Formats: sequence, C-alpha cells, structure tokens
Amino acid sequence: MYAIVDISGKQFKVTQDQFVYAPLMAGEEGASVEFDKVLLIDNNGTVEVGAPTVSGAKVSGKIIGHVKGDKVIVFKKKRRKGYKKKNGHRQNFTKVLIETISK
Repeated sequence: MYAIVDISGKQFKVTQDQFVYAPLMAGEEGASVEFDKVLLIDNNGTVEVGAPTVSGAKVSGKIIGHVKGDKVIVFKKKRRKGYKKKNGHRQNFTKVLIETISK
C-alpha cells in the first residue's frame, strides 16, 4: 500500500514505515503529524485518484528530527573582469517517519 501526499507544496510517494525528508515543519522531535492532502492511494492494485484529493484519506507520521541537507556551492564569475563570488547554502529538512496510511 502506498500513497502520494502533498507536504508543504511538494509531492511524495510514501509507504508505511518509510522515512521522508520533507521541507522544514514546525514541531518538536517525537511530535505526531497528519497529512490530509492525499492525492492518490494504491491498496494492493486498487487505485483511487482524488479530484484533487481523496476524501477521508489521511497519512500520519512522527517527526524524528530536524536536519540539514548537503551543501550546495553557488559560484559566479565573469571572465577577464576580476569578478568572483562564492556562496554556499544548506537547506533545512524535517525527517518524518510515516506510521499509517488510512482511508
């Protein structure tokens, strides 16, 4: 059984007992979260597609922790001008354990 869920504007394909790195959410470690924007549910070959969401479907999970992603280097240069800029960025994520998918 899997579901496609909209979490903070991004779509994730989730199954039970799976870890998902979602965009940063408010909440402490160990807090439970529910996602009600379920776009699709597949229950052993029976697919139900929402218009735009599946009514009555919920995905619940637990926040494991808040982590940072890999560093992305942004380097700008203009040749023969002496212009160089180097900048880095690390995106914040929330690690979520998907506990149940219910219809």
